[in-house]
Amino acid sequence: MSWASRRRTVYVSGAILFFLLVIGGPIAYEYFSTPATCSDGIQNQNETDIDKGGVCPLLDEGALQPHAVLWARSFHVRDGSYNATAYIQNSNKEAGVRQIRYHFGLYDSSNILVAEREGITFIMPGAITPIFEPKIDTGNRIVSRTYFEFTSAFVWERMTNTALVFAVSNKDVSSTDTMPRLSATVSNTSVKDVLNPSFVAVVFDPAGNAFAASATTMDRLNADASASLVFSWPDPFPTQVGRVDIIPLVAPTVVQASAQ
Repeated sequence: MSWASRRRTVYVSGAILFFLLVIGGPIAYEYFSTPATCSDGIQNQNETDIDKGGVCPLLDEGALQPHAVLWARSFHVRDGSYNATAYIQNSNKEAGVRQIRYHFGLYDSSNILVAEREGITFIMPGAITPIFEPKIDTGNRIVSRTYFEFTSAFVWERMTNTALVFAVSNKDVSSTDTMPRLSATVSNTSVKDVLNPSFVAVVFDPAGNAFAASATTMDRLNADASASLVFSWPDPFPTQVGRVDIIPLVAPTVVQASAQ
């Protein structure tokens, strides 16, 4: 190598070293000295995906048990009117969804869409979340099949099931051959008042098939207090009652992460 070539090599190497020190040094310093967070776009800390899982409030869906739509059905209320209900099972006791969109499609025996309904719900941690849509007009068409789907992305967060503070007792079904009525007592076992709790009642036959549903909402239920719940239907039940579910619905509470 000639003296001129060696000199050029020295100049180029020096320039590269200069830029590495002047530009790369601060970048490396910032990268290694900046504390890891749940919004830095890097899978660090003990995250299971980028900015998800571990200490972060957002959870990695791939690390969770999958949710399941147990069933979706529409129940005849009166001619041309149906209540649609779906049961969503989430077995993750510390993971829930704050808000997600859904769609019901009601079809007749010829598989023709006769009505549809859209809405927004939350998914409670470690529980069945009933999704209830009342008074769907079908124009006197008879519904034979109900299709349910979620229409927006799941955003799983670390949450607690606020509805666990409710205890439902004294369930009683009466007048099933005239105008059925379901009554029960609900108690708030916590030390805090709960605002706007909802309750979905689903009635099953002895074989475990749901055949009626209704819902009600309270303005509030005070701490350590009890109240009566009443659900009713305008027409007689078509079969015997085997089981009754009354499920409280309260938006789950987000758990603050230990690191941000």
